[in-house]
Amino acid sequence: MPREITKVHVPPIKIQGIKTKLVPFIAASLSWDGNGVWYEPFMGSGVVGFNIAPKRAIFSDNNPYIIQFYQDLQRGDLDAAVVRDFLTAEGAKLCQTPADARSYYYRVRERFNQSHSSLDFLFLQRSNFNGMIRFGPNGYNVPFGRKPARFSPALITKIVHQVAWAQQQIQSHDWQFRVADWQDVLATVSDRDFVYLDPPYAGRSTDYFGSWTAEDTEALANWTNTRIPGGYALSMWYKNKYRTNDALHQWHGELLTDEHYYFLGGKTVNRNAMTEALVVKKGYVAPAQRPVII
Repeated sequence: MPREITKVHVPPIKIQGIKTKLVPFIAASLSWDGNGVWYEPFMGSGVVGFNIAPKRAIFSDNNPYIIQFYQDLQRGDLDAAVVRDFLTAEGAKLCQTPADARSYYYRVRERFNQSHSSLDFLFLQRSNFNGMIRFGPNGYNVPFGRKPARFSPALITKIVHQVAWAQQQIQSHDWQFRVADWQDVLATVSDRDFVYLDPPYAGRSTDYFGSWTAEDTEALANWTNTRIPGGYALSMWYKNKYRTNDALHQWHGELLTDEHYYFLGGKTVNRNAMTEALVVKKGYVAPAQRPVII
């Protein structure tokens, strides 16, 4: 029986392509008894897994700063009070500087590229241009969102609540966070496990952390079809008013769709209605159990 999610919680790290509005659609489309491990090898924001809340999970990403942030929450090195104090102090400094290249944002960005602080990463992600994540040879290089008063008391309180919720989810479940490539993580999947895949979108702008090519999409499809013994769900764009994603035909499974609108990246041309696809293969359900989602 599919699970109904009526209230979606948003994690504190918000990035382009976040699946917040799609969580109810995704959750209602899955079937698995939840007795294995939930694998999410392209964690990104983590919004899907955090809301579905499996008992056991391995969240992984090749971006070490996302993983470090949630590991810091898991260990208790960061918490809501620490985040509130930090954003209040740093937000005041940002507010006192111009909305151009001299902005305090760029000082924090330079500091982050040297120290890789999780607090600085959170600051940058919540004040940068359009929630983008992009790295170049010299590190994190997303420009400022040009809103010096970005960290209002209301926004800080909102982020603090998101941090508190995420930390509660992490510390009350058996979850692991790993910096790893998807092949290394999926090599350990068993037939009792379930895999949620949200890779960089084939045929779209994928400048994220390292490159993602058509060959990578093909390799992931081949692995999914031949080496994942249990269930999986793949999120991918299906079509927009300009074209259809032919790469979807590489996956074996039931194709479900839902129309969605979100900001995928920094270009205005990418801000259109999108029909999202979910390719689903049902997961393992113990014979004595009804087919319920976790």
